[in-house]
Amino acid sequence: MRDGYIARWQGVEFEASPAPNGTIRIYSPTPRDGFVEVAPGRYCRVMMPSELEDFGCVRTVCTWRGEPFVVIGEHQEWLRLEYLGGKAPVAEQLGLERFDVGVYQAWAPRAEVTDLREQRLPG
Repeated sequence: MRDGYIARWQGVEFEASPAPNGTIRIYSPTPRDGFVEVAPGRYCRVMMPSELEDFGCVRTVCTWRGEPFVVIGEHQEWLRLEYLGGKAPVAEQLGLERFDVGVYQAWAPRAEVTDLREQRLPG
């Protein structure tokens, strides 16, 4: 499940990250022309935003027990969910862990999660 920045360049979608200087770093798991190996199995190329066909952010969202969540992790048949509903009484009623002020999370069996889908956010 994807969660983070993505960029499209030359018709290929890459994991990406914006840099403070206004450039975008795109990453490939395999060697490519113009990419530098930054770690084993991870190659990076620095681009100007104008060179990219598309840039944005994706996250995976779902419904669990009738409420909206974003998927922030997974392990085997479990998904780590963060509540998007913004209602503390509902979060408490669901038995969610309070991770921070207004942030509630839980591990949920994948089989109980519905409407699992990727959501595109503007970059």
